Amino acid sequence: MVPLGEQLRRAREARGWSIHQVADTTKIRTDHVRALEEGNYDVFVAPVYIRGFVRTLASLLRLDVVEAVKTLEAELAATEKFREPPSLSGPPPGPLDWVTLQLSRVRWRLVLPVLGVGLLLLVGIWGVGAWRERQTRDPLAGLGPGLYQPAGQRSGETLPLPPLPPPGN
Repeated sequence: MVPLGEQLRRAREARGWSIHQVADTTKIRTDHVRALEEGNYDVFVAPVYIRGFVRTLASLLRLDVVEAVKTLEAELAATEKFREPPSLSGPPPGPLDWVTLQLSRVRWRLVLPVLGVGLLLLVGIWGVGAWRERQTRDPLAGLGPGLYQPAGQRSGETLPLPPLPPPGN
């Protein structure tokens, strides 16, 4: 069985086209056309690109597209990189994915103004309550007795006060 790259190269040369002419016609990069003709599939990121490029080249070069894709599938199965098709589902979604999905469903143009008004109302109610509580509170409630009281009893460090004169003088 002739490799697919060899088939593509022979068909291109039979038409007398250069790699640049094929690349200009198909809009496939020249390094990708060369890689396909050489059978170097490691240049590509995913097999879907390879299949699409092979279909495009096969139809341009008037090869049997179905046969070209079958040959390609056999060659891809022999490679390490493209042996198995990539997973389309990916890892299972986690709790953060669920939260972001729910947040993406919210109508933010409606919710944000409502939340802003609600926050302003809460701040206003709290402010009025704090103001009323301050107005009804006794301003002298936290003061101690009006007489001087020393901080502690330390003997010998203070002088005794002189006796008070009798009340009649």
